[in-house]
Amino acid sequence: MTSFRRSIHIATRLEGPGTGSARAALEDDFHHFRVELAFAAGVVARAHGSGLRIPYTGCAAAGAALAGLAGMRLDSVANSVTRATDASQQCTHQLDLAGLALAAAARGISARRYDIDVPRRIGKQTSGRIDRDGVTVLDWRIDGETIVAPQEHAGVSLRDGFARWALTSLPEDVAEAALILRRCLMISRGRERDLDVLPHAEPSGRCFAQQPQRAVTALRVVGSTWDFTERAGELCAEDRAFLQAV
Repeated sequence: MTSFRRSIHIATRLEGPGTGSARAALEDDFHHFRVELAFAAGVVARAHGSGLRIPYTGCAAAGAALAGLAGMRLDSVANSVTRATDASQQCTHQLDLAGLALAAAARGISARRYDIDVPRRIGKQTSGRIDRDGVTVLDWRIDGETIVAPQEHAGVSLRDGFARWALTSLPEDVAEAALILRRCLMISRGRERDLDVLPHAEPSGRCFAQQPQRAVTALRVVGSTWDFTERAGELCAEDRAFLQAV
């Protein structure tokens, strides 16, 4: 059975209270992104992203939009980046990655890694597991768009009110993992389609490349979907030197 896999690697360096830099990388079946951030006195000074493997040509310009995070205060809640900028004008995955990097810096975490595995659905059912630094944090069973196990999370919708539920009902570090896993469960559905038949990005307005004024010129990058089912160890392998240079 094939699986959707994602790996996230984060490295931070603190030079003083609230001052330093962070680098992070994300790779999965559809994407490979990096972000770089600098912060001083607890405030973001610079933020930029880059795409090594992107689904649409329009995604290449999205990294510059992260500059909109400048002036944001460091926050241990990764989701706080969605209040600092208009998420619909950002690359969803680079913005998520920047939030995780800033949260790690705010908590004084020098290195962090997440690994996610979502098997291909059988009917409406699948599972989702997320490991943090080699230890499983969450392992859900999913039916449709609802968590059915474990019992303490059963009945939670992956759509309606999920972020509010995670951020108010779970410990901060578990909520962070839950939001990552939820993102992966949703985008893993892309493995059920031949995305290469699409001429360009969908003009849905959900992200940078999908803004109506950009979507028709954000052409599909044919062959950009890869399968890491049997080679998850290769995810982010090219990012080691980048992360070490933080």
